[in-house]
Amino acid sequence: MDYCNCIEPQWPADELLMKFQFISDFFIALAYFSIPLELIYFVKKSALFPYRWVLVQFGAFIVLCGATHLINLWTFSTHSRTVEVVITTAKVLTAAVSCATALMLVHIIPDLLSVKTRELFLKNKAAQLDHEMGLIRTQEETGRHVRMLTHEIRSTLDRHTILKTTLIELGRTLALEECALWMPTRTGLELQLSYTLHHQNPVGFTVPIHLPVINQVFSSDRAVKISPNSPVAKLRPTGGKYIPGEVVAVRVPLLHLSNFQIYDWPEHSTKCYALMILMLPSDSARHWHVHELELVQVVADQVAVALSHAAILEESMKAREMLMEQNVALDLARREAETAIRARNDFLAVMNHEMRNPMHAIIALSSLLQETELTPEQRLMVETVLKSSNLLATLINDVLDLSRLEDGSLELDLVTFNLHAVFKEVVQLIKPIASVKKLLVTLTLASDLPEHAIGDEKRLMQTILSIVGNAVKFSKEGSISIAACIAKSEPLQDAQAPYFFPVPSDTHFYLRVQVKDSGLGLNPQDIPKLFNKFVQNQSVENRNCGGTGLGLAICKRFVNLMEGQIWIESEGLGKGCTASFVVKLGIAGHSNEPDLCVEPLNRVQTNFPGLKVLLMDDNGVSRMVTKGLLMHLGCDVTVTSSTDECFQVVSPEYKVVFIEIGTSGTGVYEVARAIREKIPTRHWRPLIVALTGNINRATKDNCFRVGMKGVLLKPISLGKMRSVLSELLERGTLHES
Repeated sequence: MDYCNCIEPQWPADELLMKFQFISDFFIALAYFSIPLELIYFVKKSALFPYRWVLVQFGAFIVLCGATHLINLWTFSTHSRTVEVVITTAKVLTAAVSCATALMLVHIIPDLLSVKTRELFLKNKAAQLDHEMGLIRTQEETGRHVRMLTHEIRSTLDRHTILKTTLIELGRTLALEECALWMPTRTGLELQLSYTLHHQNPVGFTVPIHLPVINQVFSSDRAVKISPNSPVAKLRPTGGKYIPGEVVAVRVPLLHLSNFQIYDWPEHSTKCYALMILMLPSDSARHWHVHELELVQVVADQVAVALSHAAILEESMKAREMLMEQNVALDLARREAETAIRARNDFLAVMNHEMRNPMHAIIALSSLLQETELTPEQRLMVETVLKSSNLLATLINDVLDLSRLEDGSLELDLVTFNLHAVFKEVVQLIKPIASVKKLLVTLTLASDLPEHAIGDEKRLMQTILSIVGNAVKFSKEGSISIAACIAKSEPLQDAQAPYFFPVPSDTHFYLRVQVKDSGLGLNPQDIPKLFNKFVQNQSVENRNCGGTGLGLAICKRFVNLMEGQIWIESEGLGKGCTASFVVKLGIAGHSNEPDLCVEPLNRVQTNFPGLKVLLMDDNGVSRMVTKGLLMHLGCDVTVTSSTDECFQVVSPEYKVVFIEIGTSGTGVYEVARAIREKIPTRHWRPLIVALTGNINRATKDNCFRVGMKGVLLKPISLGKMRSVLSELLERGTLHES
């Protein structure tokens, strides 16, 4: 039996293949040993790599594989050619792949490390963001608590409520066991326990302000942790196993005001603080966190602001109460002053009325006496009586005008008047007196001075007449010159009014009047005193000239009412004086005032035979005197003593009715209105004229409102009554009082 040998006979070793296998085993072993080294480097650099044990196992596997190939170098034997070719091919491929893997790991591992670094960086950043978000949430929570606390604290402006609310809200928000406020005393040397959360310690307990723990807190603007055993922190009784919680203290600034007199706050300290103590619960392991300390600090600042507002409110309330008390006192003083002014005005009105009635009798009877046959001696006496009476009437007018000027009740009566006629009338009035003293009076009116103007004719004439009268009174010889012109737009020479500039316009101009005399003159230092009440030039020669010292004082006030200025110049005693004034007047035709300029009468009647006149006067003497004036002028006079009697007697046959107005003219106005209603318009209505001793704007307005044709001021002379009747019969009304 033939046996087949199936085993392929061994071929002699191929030297070339053996070399390739040997080299391949070497490189495979080299690659297998280098890869674990690279993995060890990677594991070392990747401290946070989570799969170290996998890399260790993989490295051990490769090392063992490499060791197997390395050992294969010593167990190398011959094989069949086919096996050797397969082994050689596999080993060559394995060597190539292993070396390529080792070379690629050299480049891949750094990239893997950088990825892990970025991942670690991102994780760190994420952790930081989480921490910051936590801080933000903490700050938001703190801010919310601060807003809530601030709202509660500042919802009132009472400082006691503010402090008590602060303790309650802090205790609720931070879950405190105790919270207290130590306030400085008035002396500023001690702190007093003023407010506590649970009132465990009696309020009013004090500690010295110079304790080290207090100085430590006051020297810091932040919340400070202090020892629970500090004097200011012993808010609860200790004993047994009680262990206090952590305690913090913070200062609360207190506003200082110079006149802030709060009873329990220091009076003189420029910088003072209250002390706030906050204690955590003793039965917990809580600690103070940073955001809680910040919350305490912010609340302390808010309390300081709220307390400052409360302090300001308290101060303002005190000031308001003081102001109200002052207002009450001022109102009482004002009422008393008004009562005094009314009493004075009533007194002056009564006295003026009562004085004018006898003055009316004296002047009227003296003027009637002048019309009779008199001896030269008698005529001189009558003229003296008339002169004295006129001076007394002037004094009465001055006192009344001064009273009205001082209380502001005097108003200008603006009418259109003949300006040139005013100056001419003043000259006519002053010439008789000047001729007695042999003084030459001259009048110069500028060519551009308007003939008519709008203003208070009576006050202007009174001012001019008073100044010219003074010039005549204080001049023994020489001349007196009166000059009038339009004031230029330039500053005046009055040292008391250096900024007065008379600037004319289309509706007004400034009248400048200058009165120059060659009289006794003045000391320059005495000039400012002349415009004071009851003050005259006190030189020896001037004392003999008489007067009351009211003329210039009243003139100055009249000029001021007319928006002007008055001043006097003199170079010294014996060198004469120059009195000047400037007043504002309206231009006729450029004003809303009605044109009240009245042409002069064609003629003045001397007698009025048969003129039916009705006279009503409740004063017997005044009634008799007025009747005598009218009868002397030829009038047929009927007298009555009451308004009722006057209303019964009046009829269309009476041409003129004189009605006397006393201190209260209400009934007179009613009877004047009733007379007009009683007599129909188809008949002659009497011309009603008021007789009064106290004339003002209100009286004139009331008289014209009820239909009267004029107001006549007492005293009345015969010549004045003659001109009044002439004007009434010719014009039907009186131009002036």
